[in-house]
Amino acid sequence: MRTSLWFLPCRRSVLSAGPAPRGLDVLRHGAPHPGRPRKWVGGLASARPRSRSGRCYSRRGRAERSCRAADPGQGPGQGSRMLNVPSQSFPAPSSQQRVASGGRSKVPLKQGRSLMDWIRLTKSGKDLTGLKGRLIEVTEEELKKHNQKDDCWICIRGFVYNVTPYMEYHPGGEDELMRAAGSDGTDLFDQVHRWVNYESMLKECVVGRMAVKSAVPKVSLSGFSFLNHCTDYREEKKVLNGMLPKSQVTDTLAKEGRSSPSYDWFQTDSIVTIVIYTKQKDINLDSVIVDHQDDSFRAETLIKDYSYIIHIELSHEIEEDFSVRVVENVGKIEIVLKKKESTSWKHLGHPLENHNSLIPKKDTGLYYRKCRLISKEGVTHDTKLFCLMLPPSTHLQVPVGQHVYLKLTITGTEIVKPYTPVSDSLPSEFKEPVLLNNKYIFFLIKIYPAGLFTPELDQLQIGDFVSVSNPEGNFKISQFQELEDLFLLAAGTGFTPMVKILNFALTNIPSLRKVKLMFFNKTEDDIIWRSQLEKLAFKDKRFDVEFVLSAPTSEWNGKRGHISPALLSEFLKRSSDNSKVLICICGPTPFTEQGIRLLHDRNFSKEEIHSFTA
Repeated sequence: MRTSLWFLPCRRSVLSAGPAPRGLDVLRHGAPHPGRPRKWVGGLASARPRSRSGRCYSRRGRAERSCRAADPGQGPGQGSRMLNVPSQSFPAPSSQQRVASGGRSKVPLKQGRSLMDWIRLTKSGKDLTGLKGRLIEVTEEELKKHNQKDDCWICIRGFVYNVTPYMEYHPGGEDELMRAAGSDGTDLFDQVHRWVNYESMLKECVVGRMAVKSAVPKVSLSGFSFLNHCTDYREEKKVLNGMLPKSQVTDTLAKEGRSSPSYDWFQTDSIVTIVIYTKQKDINLDSVIVDHQDDSFRAETLIKDYSYIIHIELSHEIEEDFSVRVVENVGKIEIVLKKKESTSWKHLGHPLENHNSLIPKKDTGLYYRKCRLISKEGVTHDTKLFCLMLPPSTHLQVPVGQHVYLKLTITGTEIVKPYTPVSDSLPSEFKEPVLLNNKYIFFLIKIYPAGLFTPELDQLQIGDFVSVSNPEGNFKISQFQELEDLFLLAAGTGFTPMVKILNFALTNIPSLRKVKLMFFNKTEDDIIWRSQLEKLAFKDKRFDVEFVLSAPTSEWNGKRGHISPALLSEFLKRSSDNSKVLICICGPTPFTEQGIRLLHDRNFSKEEIHSFTA
């Protein structure tokens, strides 16, 4: 689910690390050696002219009405840096894509205009660009000429697409596409459709690339050029002992009074230890994501709303498994790699994309790794619990309130959907989860028989692979500090972010007096984990759950209807007049927006409400 507030990772148990090894058998080195000649890859210097990238996605798919979650082993997107989102309202208030409740919904499409129909059209061999296979450089003046519904070109990240044939297939309606007609639509795309793999969806509509000044480097890839949209690359020889050049980071952090992160590395005969100095005290195991794919090593450390990235082609081979340790009180991270051969490394490796750089989190793109399907089991008549196992060469823990992206290739087109990971169950005893569970990610996913993504996901066999992205989200774990009353409003699979919130709150918040969940569904058969919720309410007197059905049978004795002032009036009772309160709400967009309005009507402040919006 898309969250509306900033997020600080949840606290997990952390292995304490001692000082870096010392002695005559230890060699100390600085940053990777710059000696090998480099070629430009996507505008960044690298030891090899190949991309290690995937693409950046976001937003939630409407057809798959489930809360959050990605394909195999891909890194951050080539040219996938996200631009700043404009302040203007999008979609427009009068747009087809806005419904009466104020949210976005699909526009009814004509028969034969589904996503699958569009995929068939792109594979039919029909010329969708109008240029008979030619690729051209497009000037701003030329782009502006194509701004009509029957002649519509749009630029996204330096590439120009003829979206005229796609008009009738766009779920958001023609008006939304026309907002970017004849112009650069990157910002608007990122705001509304960032999760969509537009390169795959519109690959047969590519007109060419935007013409630019000669000062901007061009790189040939797959038969045509594209532009480098990444930050200016500083040669590795300018980095001393892993320290970032002041021009890259110091100015960025000066306003916030924070010191620049840096890294160093050490070795013995059998191990290499990469040490990251974040100079922050709120760093834990959730804050660092490590991947070793082929000979590429990548570590991303989350420092508030920035990402500090170490991305290296290692000079020697290492074992698959490694360990990550965090010293919280000084913000030091130690990543211990096992050498395959007991030889002395002269240098750590060669820099890859965005190596040794601090980037705003929103601009980093998403990084994917292959995860194996371990199990899937029915939970309700249309919802299943999927278990995916991270590769041994990955360290990733999805914090409370965050989501990831799942990606599948369907009939040759990459489809991406966001989902919120859950625990494998609700707590029967209130203990910290064992560390072994950090290798597994669980998802409660509703299967839509007429959908495109979830039926394909459901058809995967045990042992098949799905790619999973880095986590995203803006939920603040600090909102739990001194919390006394926690109210959860969930509709359908909007229950998924509430699972980890329930587990964390009941386990880790000593000030908590009351946790109440109001769970909205159509029928009794739709209620996810009903028996577990009832058992939890029986075992922990702080917790209470109420089920509300909109289409119950005549035998139903519980509450009926939709979210309303009457239901909330009875539900939202504080444990004391001045108790600290947090209300979390998640579900279909109309449900969430109506709920937020009703909460404001009851004088709850914005700080007391967190919405996971679709």
